[in-house]
Amino acid sequence: MNYLRKALCALALLGVTVFQVQAQEKVIKMGTLSWEDLTPITGITKKTLENAGYTVEVTSFSEWGIAYAALSKGDIQILTSQIDYAAHDYWNRNKNRLEKISPVSHGLYQGIAVPRYVTIDSLDQLNDNAGKFGNRIVGIEPGSGLMSDAANAVSAYGLKLNLLEGSTAAMTAALKSAVDRKDWVAVTIWEPSWMTQKFDVKFLEDPKGIFPPPQGYYWIAQKGFSEKNPQAREVIAGVYVPLADITAINGEVKDGKTMDQAIADWSDKNAELLKRWNTIKKY
Repeated sequence: MNYLRKALCALALLGVTVFQVQAQEKVIKMGTLSWEDLTPITGITKKTLENAGYTVEVTSFSEWGIAYAALSKGDIQILTSQIDYAAHDYWNRNKNRLEKISPVSHGLYQGIAVPRYVTIDSLDQLNDNAGKFGNRIVGIEPGSGLMSDAANAVSAYGLKLNLLEGSTAAMTAALKSAVDRKDWVAVTIWEPSWMTQKFDVKFLEDPKGIFPPPQGYYWIAQKGFSEKNPQAREVIAGVYVPLADITAINGEVKDGKTMDQAIADWSDKNAELLKRWNTIKKY
């Protein structure tokens, strides 16, 4: 009888342990940066994982260095990133401890743009029209990858216009003010962005190829994630969010919706797509 009791207790403890391990495996720790291109990708992938039975814990970071450090240490398990150009330094420094899961979007482009009514089309035409632009290019936050590329463009093209550091909000205000008055303005901007949806702008051609070509977004993970979480890996690899959808979601947020509301509405409109994403092999 004592032997039977001990055996039953051991089986019960084993069952609890297996349940705890399975519960832990069903929790995915996801990282993101609170930027308008990454937030929709994160939200849609989170929703898809939750539909597949996972609990997703999201941690937001302020910059790439902190996010990559957290991923490398295991504080988070997965992160979406542009590893080819925008964050390639961080990827190259940490890639021995990381793995690439799958592409999730494509088309990020950063450059110098002007309103479509402006009658130049290329960066090498800026100098001849510097006065019309107030001898300035309105930039965003110093230290961003876009501003670094813009500074390289100023040097490569020998531009006489001053590249002004500031903030995204200040750049947006300058763009809106100029468009309202049909003035000429040159700004540093990116796609996907609600700004390129709201304002009819065009990127100036870059014949010297200073700005990187359109970039891809990838889900990356701590090394070993796919082996330990094969079903979650399959769910994540099934997600793909077109750039136009990211832009549209951010446009809805700008018009007053919360990001959660915009993502929920997108999910409702694309219910069949999400259903197909979840038609995966059960492990």
